[in-house]
Amino acid sequence: MAQAIKKYQKKAEYSFTFGAFPTFELLKNRPEAVRGVYVHSRMDSPETFEKLKSLCDTAGVRLTISDKQVERLREKDSVLIIGVFDKYRNTLRQDTDHIVLVNPSDMGNLGTILRTCLGFAIHDVAIIEPAADVFNPKVVRSSMGALFRQQVMLFPDFATYEQQYGQNRTLYPFVLHGKNVLQELKRPEKERYALIFGNEATGLPPIFESMEHSVTIRQSPEVDSFNLSLAVGMAVYKFTEGDPLS
Repeated sequence: MAQAIKKYQKKAEYSFTFGAFPTFELLKNRPEAVRGVYVHSRMDSPETFEKLKSLCDTAGVRLTISDKQVERLREKDSVLIIGVFDKYRNTLRQDTDHIVLVNPSDMGNLGTILRTCLGFAIHDVAIIEPAADVFNPKVVRSSMGALFRQQVMLFPDFATYEQQYGQNRTLYPFVLHGKNVLQELKRPEKERYALIFGNEATGLPPIFESMEHSVTIRQSPEVDSFNLSLAVGMAVYKFTEGDPLS
């Protein structure tokens, strides 16, 4: 297997975790997907190694000390632990609230959004393609492994998501000129919802502004808009305020 593993490619069937914490999260939450874990001999923390070994033993995963493999696969010299895992598919749940990201393009933003959603106990995220590659190691690392605790599902277009999941929930698209202001919005109490966000540069198409529950975030005239990950953070804070985070 070691000879077959190459640097990350989107078309490959596998991806990587770079660093200790994302690898811990992978082993704890997606053990069935793990192909193996590699450690560089310069990794000199006995506590980290013992925790890693314990998680690998529990998951039935082989742990290999291989400087050559780590150096060949890593993107930065500081990476001393690499997990190799098979890409997998998820299905969103009908009885939960969703975040919908339409054509997100920045991998750092995407990872931060996944981690933010997890922090507010939102575990179902729809991604409308074309979009940043959710399994790219940059997304995995910026999410700090949050990806492995969530159900993330890809859709070819928004219409497909709406057909499968939009019928029994209220859709809240976030646009510059929405009919509702986030700061004044009363959070839904007995309904499922989807919070919908557009691309970092272009936002959502104009058709979303005409939707009944379109939302804008009131801001000062001194800025054009908020960063996508920040906008998602403000929205999920508002919509989950008062909810138990478990």
